[in-house]
Amino acid sequence: MPFVAATRSIGRAGLFSLSVLRASVPTRDFFAELTREIYKIGARSLPIIAVGGAFVGLSVTLLGYRALDTYGASNQISALVGLGLYRELAPVLTALLFIGRAGSSIAAELGLMRATDQITALGLMAIDPIAKAVAPRFWAAVICVPLLTGFFCSLAITASYFEAVHVIGIDSGTFWQVLKDSVDFHHDFLVALEKSAVFGGVAALVASYVGFHAEPTVEGTSVATTRAVVNASLLVLMFNFVLSAFLFGK
Repeated sequence: MPFVAATRSIGRAGLFSLSVLRASVPTRDFFAELTREIYKIGARSLPIIAVGGAFVGLSVTLLGYRALDTYGASNQISALVGLGLYRELAPVLTALLFIGRAGSSIAAELGLMRATDQITALGLMAIDPIAKAVAPRFWAAVICVPLLTGFFCSLAITASYFEAVHVIGIDSGTFWQVLKDSVDFHHDFLVALEKSAVFGGVAALVASYVGFHAEPTVEGTSVATTRAVVNASLLVLMFNFVLSAFLFGK
């Protein structure tokens, strides 16, 4: 039955997540793999994050100005951009871009390892494949996604500043003062980083689980990659709603 199959799948995913945490032992090999994964899934994601952040900042500024100008409040555009970015847009969009760029890579790499019997070979050599191949990727995502979110915000606000000040004509001092007064460092910026860490962990766990249990064929790897992107993106959106309801619902 579909319900039984879904329950079994959720249970296996939960046990897999616990095994990842249990396998996260800080050894020299672990930190070497962690450093390598931070570069692969973090540093190499900077270009797409930069482009995405800049255009999101430009788009939100343009749409926000049109709405605020109707009520004579166009000088509040930086408040709209800042709160929108830190509370919702930046963590979610960064996570979605990360999933498309790095989550698919994680699922494809683990699926290929399954198809070429590398995971089986690790077990035969008494090496825990989860500790070797999954745990470093998980912690690299938890570390990188908040950093990428901060980078996304910086590019988005910079792009918003240039459009609002040099194109629309809003006073530069007003832009920064309104942004400073409306955005709280602890309640907005740090919460955005915390949400991003959750999204990064969810994305990495989903991609790793799907890739690790992929069918050992080329088609299985392809299906696992697609499934990882779709499932991780939906879970990020669901978790964002839950976290936002708890953090900003009052």
